[in-house]
Amino acid sequence: MALTRRGLFSFVARGTAAVVAGGSIWKLTAKSVFAGALPSRSKAPTNQRWVMVIDLAKCDGCGDCTKACNKMHYVPPMQEWIKVYEVADNPTAGEYYMPRPCMHCDNPPCVRACPVGATYKRTDGVVMQDNDRCIGCRECIAQCPYSARSFNWAEPPHTAEELAASYSPEHMYPHRKGTIEKCGFCPHMLREGQLPVCASACTMGAVYFGDELEDAVTNAKGETIQLSKVVKRGAGFRLLEELGTEPRVYYLPPANRKYPAPDEKAQLVQIDLGRNA
Repeated sequence: MALTRRGLFSFVARGTAAVVAGGSIWKLTAKSVFAGALPSRSKAPTNQRWVMVIDLAKCDGCGDCTKACNKMHYVPPMQEWIKVYEVADNPTAGEYYMPRPCMHCDNPPCVRACPVGATYKRTDGVVMQDNDRCIGCRECIAQCPYSARSFNWAEPPHTAEELAASYSPEHMYPHRKGTIEKCGFCPHMLREGQLPVCASACTMGAVYFGDELEDAVTNAKGETIQLSKVVKRGAGFRLLEELGTEPRVYYLPPANRKYPAPDEKAQLVQIDLGRNA
């Protein structure tokens, strides 16, 4: 059937109106099921403003942060809440490693996108995920520019230890089908005055964590540095901060690296294999 230009515009207009109406109905339905603003959940147990600093000059790509996170949180297979990338964005400078947790943005697109308040921003800077409220719409995944969220398409495998725990957004297990998973900065450990497990497991001391209000961050080796000083003098940067998301994770560039570059590491491995042959 031939479609005139006027007919096409009319068809698009009707479709757009249907989408807008559908979205309005969706939001009204969500509001009837869940309360809109929940300030009591957003209120953190302490007055800190948590911030993370990752020194790329110290990260050797070992993945201990990912392994520790997976173990503590019983992270389902095929997920990594803190993922370590091998980056090659400058052939002259060489490759380096970059851990990527959730950025815990101060202007989080995921929070704005969630129609039921399943993801929300706490007063201490942590972006939480409550799967008692999550309806699996995946709008937060679509809006996150850092690919820091995962979706359970099937029922994850469980251990007896995981199932013995009562669900809490602070540790986000037991896991369940049809819900979102992500890094939460280990809020249950922050309550106890401990570093998040990714920071405490980093043998290189590459991951620092602390309170922005105290202007101090600490790594697993007990090294405490002044946040404002190291970010300013160390040319600290944040991923995609031009989007206005205001991430709470800072990176220090991989200058004066404390480990061989990825390609150099591969060459050293080949040399060792040749010696042992």
